Amino acid sequence: MTDPIRSVLIVGGGTAGWMAAAALQRTLGPHATVTLVESEEIGIVGVGEATVPPIRDFNIMIGLDEAEFMRETRATLKLAIVFQDWGRIGARYVHPFGAFGPGPTLGDFQQTWLALKAAGSVGPLSEYSICARAAEAGKVGRRAPDPRSPANGLFSAYHFDASLYARYLRRICEDRGVERIEGKVVDVAQRPGDGFVDSLTLEDGRRLSADLFIDCTGFRGLLIEGALKAGYEDWSHWLPVDRAVAVPCARVGPAAPYTLSTACEAGWRWRIPLQHRTGNGYVYCSDHLGDEAARETLLAGLDGEPLAEPRTLRFVTGRRRKYWDRNVVSLGLSSGFIEPLESTSIHLVQAGLTRLLQHFPDRAFSPVNIDAYNRRLGREVELIRDFVILHYHASQRDDSPFWRQVAAAPVPETLSERVEAFRDRAMLYQVGADEYFSQGSWLAVMYGQGVIPRAFNPLYAYQNHERSAAGLKHLSDLFARTVAALPDHEDFLKANNMWSGDA
Repeated sequence: MTDPIRSVLIVGGGTAGWMAAAALQRTLGPHATVTLVESEEIGIVGVGEATVPPIRDFNIMIGLDEAEFMRETRATLKLAIVFQDWGRIGARYVHPFGAFGPGPTLGDFQQTWLALKAAGSVGPLSEYSICARAAEAGKVGRRAPDPRSPANGLFSAYHFDASLYARYLRRICEDRGVERIEGKVVDVAQRPGDGFVDSLTLEDGRRLSADLFIDCTGFRGLLIEGALKAGYEDWSHWLPVDRAVAVPCARVGPAAPYTLSTACEAGWRWRIPLQHRTGNGYVYCSDHLGDEAARETLLAGLDGEPLAEPRTLRFVTGRRRKYWDRNVVSLGLSSGFIEPLESTSIHLVQAGLTRLLQHFPDRAFSPVNIDAYNRRLGREVELIRDFVILHYHASQRDDSPFWRQVAAAPVPETLSERVEAFRDRAMLYQVGADEYFSQGSWLAVMYGQGVIPRAFNPLYAYQNHERSAAGLKHLSDLFARTVAALPDHEDFLKANNMWSGDA
């Protein structure tokens, strides 16, 4: 008979803290208390605004009403990321959600497409993704449940105001019985002998204890690093960007259903349309660009009036050597940070929570269970890291010292193997069930940035090219008709009660 966890203390609020509170309260119910301690004096990063499709599963799991969630967070829908100037200046490509081609088949779509492209009988790659076509057209819709429908491939995520999301989750959590304590932690007491965290002391003298502690204290990692010294693995030799400056601006024109990423002299800029404003940021390497120059570049590129003073954030890309150490689990920025290029920051909070629920401990805190959690989550994070590095590695730009640096930098062996497999004969593969990015994602970025296969699988030369070309032409026409019938993005939100009245 195990000794179950009876109390959980989440240290730190923000998106990560309140996501953790919502998931744990929903799962544990009356069997354990869930408490969150945060201080209004300590600011939160709060600039993460773009997500990936699994956020839908998280919101469903914690029981959110989609229309209410979108109104409360001023959310819009996201079907893709559009990359501008990444492969080379002037080049543009789309990384859509979902698959390219007709969906699951016995073969690989890119092999058929490349064979037909060599014969001159096929259109551009994005023509065979319904998400790419809808995103570029400014159209959205619900994903059809019928796998035979072309709209079955209409995957979407959200752009939302992360600060509003945290506030919304806080209200829901408190209504459901999560206790919020206002206070600043000034001391962490550990048990003698094993070093487990025993209690926290607040500035006003209050002492808080729990069985399980969740560290959501941001980059400082108050518990996981400050107390337990879990260690940090620095990845800046692969991902040298170490600054971000962010500012909202007034929304100009309709909200596009995609994130825009534009490569710049020393990094890249994001543009994220919300209902009430547009989020903007410049992620850059401080070795090649000063903070003031980055700020000026960002402000000069806005398409609306700035609504606040720009905020500069400093970070070191990497991860905790242990995400979970003894009775402390780190989530969000306290667990590490991969730059926001592919909108994975909030996803990694969700991934950490999902793994925690799968590996949920009892009060014995089995080292075998903790080690398995750290291995699984570590592998998942490394795969995302490789995918983000790919964008820099695959670029053909050499117009500035930054781009020349990343072009010359070595990459992880796990990434170079995948790039060479694609360059050799268009081979794509996934490493395992814990890998988030699909073959379609790898195809979009590698081909979009100019990694061109020298050949394709010779078996595809034997296919009936006329029949294959006719099949892809039919698919392209079907996608075109489906997208044409979809509503415009904002019309869809308003028609489905997802639009905030004050947006």
